[in-house]
Amino acid sequence: MVLVRIAKSLGVLRKDRSGLALTEYLILLGLLTAAVITAVALFGTNLAAAWTTWAEWAADL
Repeated sequence: MVLVRIAKSLGVLRKDRSGLALTEYLILLGLLTAAVITAVALFGTNLAAAWTTWAEWAADL
C-alpha cells in the first residue's frame, strides 16, 4: 500500500516538468558553492601568505 502510494507520487513528479528549471539551478548553485568552498579550503593558507607578502611589500614603498 505504501509502495503503491510512493510509486504514484514519483510518477506524478516525473510527469511534472514545471519545477525542473528551478531544480537544475539549485543543483548548479550547490555544485558551484561546493567548488568555491573547496578552493578556499585548499588555497586559503597560500592566499593569506601571498596577501601578507604583498601588504608588507606595499608598506615598504
